[in-house]
Amino acid sequence: MNTVVSYLPSAVAQQGLESEIQRVFERQRLAALRLRSSTFEERKAKINKLKDAVIAHTQDFYDAGYADFKKPPAEVDITEILSVVLEAKETVRHLRKWMKPARVMPTRATLGLKGWVQYQPKGRCLIISPWNYPVNLTFGPLVSAIAAGNTAILKPSEMTPHLSAVMVKIVREIFHEDEVAIFEGDVKVSTALLDLPFDHIFFTGAPSIGKVVMAAAAKHLTSVTLELGGKSPTIIDASANLKEAARNLMWSKYTNNGQTCIAPDHIYVHASVKDEFVRLCKETLDKAYGSGAAAQKTSPFLARVVNQRHTGRIKALLDDARTRGARTLTGGDVDEQNCYIAPTLLDNIPDDAKIMQEEIFGPLLPIISYTELDDVIRRINADQKPLALYIWSKTEANIQKVMQQTSSGGACINNSVVQFLHGNLPFGGVNNSGIGSGHGHYGFKAFSHERAVVRTQISSNWMFYPPYTNFTQKIAKFLLKAV
Repeated sequence: MNTVVSYLPSAVAQQGLESEIQRVFERQRLAALRLRSSTFEERKAKINKLKDAVIAHTQDFYDAGYADFKKPPAEVDITEILSVVLEAKETVRHLRKWMKPARVMPTRATLGLKGWVQYQPKGRCLIISPWNYPVNLTFGPLVSAIAAGNTAILKPSEMTPHLSAVMVKIVREIFHEDEVAIFEGDVKVSTALLDLPFDHIFFTGAPSIGKVVMAAAAKHLTSVTLELGGKSPTIIDASANLKEAARNLMWSKYTNNGQTCIAPDHIYVHASVKDEFVRLCKETLDKAYGSGAAAQKTSPFLARVVNQRHTGRIKALLDDARTRGARTLTGGDVDEQNCYIAPTLLDNIPDDAKIMQEEIFGPLLPIISYTELDDVIRRINADQKPLALYIWSKTEANIQKVMQQTSSGGACINNSVVQFLHGNLPFGGVNNSGIGSGHGHYGFKAFSHERAVVRTQISSNWMFYPPYTNFTQKIAKFLLKAV
């Protein structure tokens, strides 16, 4: 069964770790060659075993999620377990079709040739996952890697050790290390893995680390899928359904206490409806997490920041914004020792505040007034392309203007974050917010090589063999006009 190594801070342990990683990597080389011929039934069986194991360990995930950052069981169900189960079921439902060669029609210049795309496993794959949704963002890509016929080495985050421990247990129970292995540890483990010539790397995390991963992959010309992040904006125009927008956005922002890559980072709301929107947001927060600072701090429905270091980082953004004149509309309470920051709405934030420059990834939500939609679009386009963009409007012209004049990995109209759950859509970023896509068929293709295959039925190549004659040139001239 799979071998698990936990990093110990000594030179001897590091050498042993690197040797163990190398050993497993070599074992997966032979397995990857064998899995090129794996059948639909074999891949289906492994995916179903993973799905069943995740469901069987539901209580373990509840306990671990609470131990790591007081994650409510309902959020574990919705954002971790359900996502993996949906990914597994949808993949199994369509996998037989995805695995079949895709026939392509000949062009005018290739009449007589039969062509198709053959989906081949890329081989040995590395999946590096983050701490905010560790189960979802580890096992989701693993489903795609297995579906495509690959081996995989998993590297979950060390910041959520209890959830990682459950995943280690599952992997050891159902997989052999030559097909799926998992290594725990800190950045030294990631560095040791990234030194190896994997055939594909699937990384989810911050853009700054994504650049490190991409640079490491470049040394071996390894293909990558990078699911990163960014400051995902939300626009609420004067025609929007404010009540529904408030309910939806307070849910999508404060689920996991704001530690979601596609959560609304900041909101542009039309000045004519801003006060009403803020009132509805406060009302929604009171209903969801309790009215008043004491009630919210003891709410069983609000997760904590993952650790004190991240709590301090978010507090620094809040302190900087307040120092520069930002106004707290609600929330603002901080308890660094207990990794608690209240759901906080802010306005009057100057553009040079750090909170407007850095991805927040926490329970702070800037609300910015606007009067001209063109100004909002200009501000969005002046920043890096975000992972997600949300617009709330009943005015079709405004919706189309935003969709046509901005760029983002994904977008929602009168909703937020649900693009992640839509298994038939590609999920990924663009430029700074990501490279490549995952989920469903797009995840299968991310872990597959699309091999172009041609088979001759009627050969006409002889017309172009040397020595070249007038006839050859006539044929070439004819083709230039005909195609």
